[in-house]
Amino acid sequence: MSALTNNLPLDALRRPDEAVPAAPFDLPVGSTAVVYCEGQFGEQDGKTGNGLVRHSEKYEILSVIDSRCAGADAGAFLDGTPNGIPIVATLAEAVADAGSVPDYLICGLAPADGLLSEAQRIVLLDGIARGMHVINGLHEFLNDDAEFVAAALIAGVTITDVRRPKDTRDLHLFSGRIFDVTCPRIAVLGTDGAIGKRTTATLLVQALNARGINAVMVGTGQTTLIQGGKYGVALDALVPQFCSGEVEHQVVAAFEGEDPDVIVVEGQGALSHPAYLTSGHILRGSRPQGVIVQHAPKRTVLGDFPMMPMPTVASEIAMIEAFADTRVIGVTINHEEMTALELDESIEAHRRELGLPVTDPLTRPGQDLVDMVLSAFPQLAPTVAPHLTLRG
Repeated sequence: MSALTNNLPLDALRRPDEAVPAAPFDLPVGSTAVVYCEGQFGEQDGKTGNGLVRHSEKYEILSVIDSRCAGADAGAFLDGTPNGIPIVATLAEAVADAGSVPDYLICGLAPADGLLSEAQRIVLLDGIARGMHVINGLHEFLNDDAEFVAAALIAGVTITDVRRPKDTRDLHLFSGRIFDVTCPRIAVLGTDGAIGKRTTATLLVQALNARGINAVMVGTGQTTLIQGGKYGVALDALVPQFCSGEVEHQVVAAFEGEDPDVIVVEGQGALSHPAYLTSGHILRGSRPQGVIVQHAPKRTVLGDFPMMPMPTVASEIAMIEAFADTRVIGVTINHEEMTALELDESIEAHRRELGLPVTDPLTRPGQDLVDMVLSAFPQLAPTVAPHLTLRG
């Protein structure tokens, strides 16, 4: 390599059409983090905090702030299984519990409007004043807020706006390169927003990898990026013209970078949703050969839009298969507000009605998800190592 090119940034040496993974946001120091989720942990608008408690490759989660359930174990509160992450009432308690100031304060809230309340601003500014870097996944970019910028400069910390898109010149239109991806793609879509699509996609990838099937996840939301996902984009922050192209770009990057047996694409919103429409771009950009639909049977109206009734799984399946050249290969149940008996009955009823595999990823063995995939893509079966076992 010449002396001239040796001084160029790596991006300048790539072909314009070369697929690369999502650039991970820089981590200034350390990895310890507190998740701020006041009033919403375990709820729909706390989905970023919920996700970080369940899975994080990037941060060591020390505690969750939510005064409603302070004193509880976050894992036990969320899923019934203790994980050693305490829920505390205030940021001061989180710092005291940690024994020193943690490296990061992560905003675990994900309200529909993507904005901070005045009370929430005060807590994040307090974290900055204490010397904590802030990770913000909201639509409100704190680096554009003079008060936050000044506070960060004084404290010598950083603010990361995870949803801030790349410059327009660096975004991708749909190119057709998805047709060069030869492994199966499976999209995990749903009947509503904040219904568990990301959790199901994560558990599916873990289950497949545990059985010796090389599965890679492509994220489409801010939570997956905060968790440490290598491939992905915060889709709902983009100009629509680039959405399908950015999904395609990340799927191609995952295919070329990992040589996977299968790619799992996280869904957003629902194809039938009146406001969260990015499922259409996911279907067009990733062109999945299979779709898994996540549904919460106890919801009667959409989570953030109570004037809208929930669709049925059958109607969502019909819409997906009419919209895209794909097929639904299974259904996953979100068991919120359900008793164990109601969940059993719902799984069986949906299985009979739809003629598809149905499971609850959080309470049933991971093998159910593997079987769902192998039933639709039997060509993956020879890659399974028979001596491996998967714990549910």
